[in-house]
Amino acid sequence: MKLRALLDMPELGLRAITGEDALDREIRWVVTTDLRDPSRYLSGRELVLTGLVWWKEPADSEVFVRALAASGVSGLAAWDVERGRIPPDLVDACRRHRIPLFQVPEHVAFATVTEQVVRRLSTARAADLGAVLDRHRRLVAGLTKGTGLDPVLELLGRDLGMRCWVLTPSGRLVAGPERLDADPPGLARAFLAAPRLPHVLGSPPLTLLPVAPETTSRVADWFIACEGDWNEWPAERRALTDELAAIAALERARLDDRLSTEGRLAQELIRLVASGTEEVQSHLRLTGADLAAPFTAVVATAGGGLRPGELRTVLAEILPGRPLLGLLGDEAIALVQAGTDLAGSLRESLSALAPGLTELAVGVSDRVRAGELRGAVDEARYARRLAAARNDPVCVVGHDELGTHLILLASVPDDVRHMFTERLLDPLRAYDEVHRADLIRTLEAFLQHDGSWTRCAEHLHLHVNSVRYRIQRIEALTGHDLSRLEDRVDFFLALRLR
Repeated sequence: MKLRALLDMPELGLRAITGEDALDREIRWVVTTDLRDPSRYLSGRELVLTGLVWWKEPADSEVFVRALAASGVSGLAAWDVERGRIPPDLVDACRRHRIPLFQVPEHVAFATVTEQVVRRLSTARAADLGAVLDRHRRLVAGLTKGTGLDPVLELLGRDLGMRCWVLTPSGRLVAGPERLDADPPGLARAFLAAPRLPHVLGSPPLTLLPVAPETTSRVADWFIACEGDWNEWPAERRALTDELAAIAALERARLDDRLSTEGRLAQELIRLVASGTEEVQSHLRLTGADLAAPFTAVVATAGGGLRPGELRTVLAEILPGRPLLGLLGDEAIALVQAGTDLAGSLRESLSALAPGLTELAVGVSDRVRAGELRGAVDEARYARRLAAARNDPVCVVGHDELGTHLILLASVPDDVRHMFTERLLDPLRAYDEVHRADLIRTLEAFLQHDGSWTRCAEHLHLHVNSVRYRIQRIEALTGHDLSRLEDRVDFFLALRLR
């Protein structure tokens, strides 16, 4: 699909602002981003959608567009709902870097643009597959009917005698004939552990192929198992499996819940829970969750090249039920309504995925009521930090492994947490904003060093008298006496509850 095809889609109403001479560029995929530098999530030939949340000043446009150009994207579509315009500096940067820029109408959602373009791409992929083997154009019809991958795989098996299955790295069967002689979890382990792909195993042989090896980590990808030995296939059959992989990648992206209303609601809910606002309960009702049933929070981070979005995909695959999933920075956070031993079931699931993981830390909270979600997320974060501190490359820590005050703090309801921290820390926060006095940072250092003036001063690179002055100011603003143990404990808890 070429960029100029966007202008022929009246349901989108896109308008080209720059780059009219480059509208023959091919679109491979659609990416929505609000990062100032999204280059690590781009691999070339994408149509990038942005709401310009990253834009704070004109210099930001140069950073953003330069990153797009270096990544080889095909074009950019943008609109700023807050300001009702596209900044002129963004237009200029796109002209300098030869990035075609489209204006998205205010009434058109980015999700609509993504859906329409992905549908066109899917149809185009299907048409390419029909061109590879002209006498099997029914593959195209099987894909474009919107019935998933099963009709395509059925045609391959019936007309070519080539039985194929599509599976996830956890061993879940996505599509394919009912009878699969091999063990799906065993195939998944072989896929994850294979030194290179395609990988041939067993007798009679099965060939394992990745769906999207260039853009997706293996542990977050789907894979295809085809009867036969890939090394003995003719070029025609190899080309066919390449197109099948491309179609499977589009189907996987179509099913990605991040593009759905439910996925967006879950992302917003996770953001609200982590920020401790009072809107959590009303937003939770919108997700359709059972507010009377207990929740468990799961927080995970990963290394070894596994990106946050891919980590979210892994969690969505292995968590039970319908988890509410979101991303905050490098953390993937889930709220799950499941049984009592969620940590144990996660350990079991992740052990099966271990060949594809190099660094993963997961924290699991206790079960809590709907009004205690902020505390549950904090508890899971404490557990995740403990998991990251251990030597195990893949580690899950449950709430029962946490110590003393961490569990106490995590169980504090959100409204009590907010009131307690507001009463103690808001006077200091307000003073810092006006005077840039670093009172909160000084308080943290003072408590961290057990009330030692000298060590606190050394840590902050200040004179001892400066530290004494700041502590006196803290006491005057809050009415607390930091020479008293009770008041130190109050401040310690308030800082942990933030």
